[in-house]
Amino acid sequence: MRARDILAPFSETQRTHLTAAMAEVERFLRLTDLRIEVRAPDSVAARACVTAYFRELSTLFDTGYDPDVAGPNDDDDYAPPKGIFLVARLDDLAIGCGGLKKLDAETGEIKRLWASPSVRGLGIGRILLHRLEEWARGAGLKKLCLDTNGTLTAAQALYHAEGYREVAPYNDNPYADYWFAKEL
Repeated sequence: MRARDILAPFSETQRTHLTAAMAEVERFLRLTDLRIEVRAPDSVAARACVTAYFRELSTLFDTGYDPDVAGPNDDDDYAPPKGIFLVARLDDLAIGCGGLKKLDAETGEIKRLWASPSVRGLGIGRILLHRLEEWARGAGLKKLCLDTNGTLTAAQALYHAEGYREVAPYNDNPYADYWFAKEL
């Protein structure tokens, strides 16, 4: 049976809805090829993701974004045993990332949690967040914290949905409008 024959009984509106639903199913099935990898923060894949993330922030923030102004960043902070850096890959492309660094023996900070616009809505950020939390628990951390900008409403919604609560500022990141923490 040909596709045209299958679709013949449907109205134009129904065909449009069915086609859109099929495309959405196909989009989610791509997750079967998702790989989350621990990478060195200075690896090509990690740098590509972080560069794309910073570029996106520069377009979203009214004042632009300069990572040097955001605060000191040392790649060593995101490498074991001090931390971890994850890269999400789909179809062999780096499409997301997230880092965690230890602030002290019991507290870690999540930074650079990002998913490419091409895969937004698939839950990549949530998957990365869960993997970072797993690593933190395994490293004996008791609490995670993070900061975010007011324009990143989807990120704020994710953090709230995952049990992060707003807390008083714990750093002086000039781009941060909200600070969150979660007990592990």
